[in-house]
Amino acid sequence: MKWGPIEPLIKGMADLLVKLYNWAPSERPAPNDVSIRRAFAAEKRLVAHWVSEHFGERWASECEIAFMRQPVACFISTDGLDVLGFATYDATARGFFGPTGVMESARHKGVGRSLLLATLQDMSTQGYAYAIIGATTSLDFYRKEVAAIEIPESTPGFYRGMLKPSRA
Repeated sequence: MKWGPIEPLIKGMADLLVKLYNWAPSERPAPNDVSIRRAFAAEKRLVAHWVSEHFGERWASECEIAFMRQPVACFISTDGLDVLGFATYDATARGFFGPTGVMESARHKGVGRSLLLATLQDMSTQGYAYAIIGATTSLDFYRKEVAAIEIPESTPGFYRGMLKPSRA
């Protein structure tokens, strides 16, 4: 497998900033029959494997880093024993929210919003003044849900020079 730079993958993406001091998360509850919680260390391999299957090896690698933090910086959404989504922080870089993802069948039901809010609440509780949402195309979602603002000239920003797998 060859590796090349990631810059072509992040065109049209931007980094966002979310203010966490004076944090007042939304009062909207998680969807019915859905649990949002911090992942257990013993779930690391299961969650990373799930992330790899649904979102790729790069995100699985970052997810594994979130499990090395104390407390674990990975939140999961489940409907009993099945994972519906995940959200991490301090995986890509300190102070970064993400990666995060929700399986297709659970999207547009409030699962992603609930994961976002739980993760940012934890970051706030841990003493972070701001969270950076790196290289996202979901600008409107983050603006609406957490009043995120775009960081000028942030593309490719932190991700400049990051390798990506190529099929050649």
